Amino acid sequence: MSAPTAIQEDKIVPDTTASTSGVQKVIVDDEGKPRFAAQSKTGSSSSKSLYRKVQISQHRFTPFKNNWVKIYPPLIDHLHLQVKLNPSKRTVDMRTHSKTPDPQTSLQKAVDFLTAFNYGFELNDCISLIKLDDLYIQTFEVKDVKTLTGQHLSRAIGRIAGKDGKTKFSIENSTKTRIVLADSKIHILGTFTNINMAKQFVVSLILGTPQNKIYNNLRVVSSRMKERY
Repeated sequence: MSAPTAIQEDKIVPDTTASTSGVQKVIVDDEGKPRFAAQSKTGSSSSKSLYRKVQISQHRFTPFKNNWVKIYPPLIDHLHLQVKLNPSKRTVDMRTHSKTPDPQTSLQKAVDFLTAFNYGFELNDCISLIKLDDLYIQTFEVKDVKTLTGQHLSRAIGRIAGKDGKTKFSIENSTKTRIVLADSKIHILGTFTNINMAKQFVVSLILGTPQNKIYNNLRVVSSRMKERY
């Protein structure tokens, strides 16, 4: 029988970079600036997939299914996300992967895009939220401006819409925004400045300003917008 091999004991090398108090020493270069080791990619958050879920309203689920062929390509081509429509739960599930350039920003733009379509905006207007960075959505209710009920609330909504939607279209064209009237809720899509201008006209109509005065103010705003752009 061969003699048993000797078991080599592990040598404990003292850590020269740690002080006696257990605090790691900082390596300083010639200029006095600290030098840190490169962070490993395994511990970074970019390697992990991020998930987001958007709930679809019951009355908007049918338009979602009918336009799903047009909805998911911008999410995949522009934002590089993995998307799935869950009919049983009426949700849209989204996930990032290794080729997603900016996971947080891409997911937020996707949520804004789906939320806008869920509010009732046209699909082309919703896609602009993905392609442009300075577009937002602001939502408020009629009762936030003035407490109205019954026929008074219906008349206020009618003043905002106008005959055949004429007043609403005039506000949209003059302020370069998009407006959706959903019962007593009002959704406005556009830039920050344009949203504030459109909201001022909507609030004036809720408070009872005559439509003729609103049209005169819209002409002034339109002329100023043409001079600016």
